[in-house]
Amino acid sequence: MKRATLWIVLAAAAFLALLVYSTLGHRRYRVEVCMEFQGRRACRTAAGASEAEAVRAATSNACALIAAGMTDSMACERTPPASVKVLERP
Repeated sequence: MKRATLWIVLAAAAFLALLVYSTLGHRRYRVEVCMEFQGRRACRTAAGASEAEAVRAATSNACALIAAGMTDSMACERTPPASVKVLERP
C-alpha cells in the first residue's frame, strides 16, 4: 500500500510540475498595451511566447473592456494601440 501511495504522490508532483512549466515556461514576453476606441481608453498587460502574441493578447483584453459587442470589439482590435510598453523581454 505504501508503494502505491508513493507512486501516486510522484505522479501528482510530475503532473503539477508539467502544468506550471506549460503555463509559465513559454511566456517570454510581457507587454502593456493601451487602447483608445470611441472616446474610451483601457490599458492591459499580457504575456506571450512572442512580442506580437503578447501585444495581440493585451489588445484583445483592453478592447474587451471598452468595446460594446462583437462588431465594436473587432473594430477596436484593428485600431493601432495608443501605446505599447515592453515590460519583459528575453
